[in-house]
Amino acid sequence: MTRRRTALALTAATLALAACAEPPTPEAPTTGSDELVIGLTYTPDVQFAPFYVAEARGYYEDAGVDVTLRHHGASESLLGALEAGEEDLVVAGGDEMLQARSAGVPVVNVATLYEEYPVVLIVPADSDITTAADLAGHSVGIPGPFGETYFGLLALLSDAGLSEEDVTVESIGYTQQAALSAGHVDAVMGFANNDAVRFAQAGVDVRTIPLGDVPLVGIGIGAHEDIADDAATAAVVEATMRGVRDVVEDPAGAVEVAAEHVPGLADPAAREAAIATVEATVPLYGSATGTSDPARWEAMVTFMAEQGLLEGDVDAADAVRTLG
Repeated sequence: MTRRRTALALTAATLALAACAEPPTPEAPTTGSDELVIGLTYTPDVQFAPFYVAEARGYYEDAGVDVTLRHHGASESLLGALEAGEEDLVVAGGDEMLQARSAGVPVVNVATLYEEYPVVLIVPADSDITTAADLAGHSVGIPGPFGETYFGLLALLSDAGLSEEDVTVESIGYTQQAALSAGHVDAVMGFANNDAVRFAQAGVDVRTIPLGDVPLVGIGIGAHEDIADDAATAAVVEATMRGVRDVVEDPAGAVEVAAEHVPGLADPAAREAAIATVEATVPLYGSATGTSDPARWEAMVTFMAEQGLLEGDVDAADAVRTLG
């Protein structure tokens, strides 16, 4: 049971007993930790190393918060458990949270983990595509018209003065490596710390083209709006950022901790691949402070509204909290 539902149950019980109970004898205050469930989307993965580290090294306990790390099922929606009250916080892209909030999901971004947007354009090493503008007339593969790879493509095209009509967009599922290697598409959108790393590990010679300063916000921590301003939520954020800083300082040590959660990391090859993924993630953390830039959120609201990605009006000030 999450902290929010526990509080409601306790309140109801207190009101029911208040009428018949004798005046209580004052007691010394007791201390206890808040209980919060953090949703780590989908299967265990080294991308969640900061949370594994924060839990294993007692950072949440030090902060006075009883944290449960919960992985989603493969068929579970990104923010469905938070909306249903089964999770209090969730790891998701800032842009994904903004889109969900426009559809009525009560999520608020309370920390930014990736200061750099993680999506890149990936092309064969010998491709004549060297800039976003070169995509005109070419085909590009995406998992589908959703999520950060799609948002990143729209931002990339917009920055180059192009639109979806200027390229052939193919929905290829999560088969970027096979589709590009076989020449089914001329380029794919993927993650710098995941897809690009896997291409290298498979010996496929590719180049990555960064998106640049796009008006999008990457992975962060979202909270149910009922607890967005709670001290316990702030404590979870600070404890998690301690975990982020540990990951930045020692990627191999972070993978060692993650191996307790991620199946298969006892295999040396898998361990090496995981370390490469974490090392590629470190630059995305930037200053590793968790702070959010209100101006970027304002720009993201404008961009996503112009692209038809929002279902309703969203005030950026309501969608994000800033630290520091």
